Amino acid sequence: MALVRNARTLPVRRFAVDPFEEFDRMLSEFASPLQGRTDWMSYPIDLYETDNDLVLEMAVPGVRIEDLDISIEGRQLSVRGRLPEADENGRRYWLQTIARGDVSRTVKLPAAVEVDRIRAHVADGMLVLTMPKLAESKVHKIAIE
Repeated sequence: MALVRNARTLPVRRFAVDPFEEFDRMLSEFASPLQGRTDWMSYPIDLYETDNDLVLEMAVPGVRIEDLDISIEGRQLSVRGRLPEADENGRRYWLQTIARGDVSRTVKLPAAVEVDRIRAHVADGMLVLTMPKLAESKVHKIAIE
């Protein structure tokens, strides 16, 4: 059996540097515009529905209740807060992923809610918003005769 070179194959690219180092370099270049930006995109959120309510649970570790601001406009829910800056005296970070300073997160609600009846509380670092759905948003079963 003779080996025949396929003319349609692409040449194999050889890396002059370690491909993992190259990947890390590209990733750091991609992330550099985000340096210093703080947001809650990495803070976990659960948004679920019951028969009568929409419920949002959001981790807000380290944020004081008086530093939280929650607003709703139409079906856009916004949560803003402030995580105090760390005292940088003498610190040399090996890893720093805690979002500090002003942070915000906006979520589009899947249904309209009764704004005047929204309840909010924080317990053990979890913000829980219970938002009663408007009557038009509730599922109505229709009996078949």
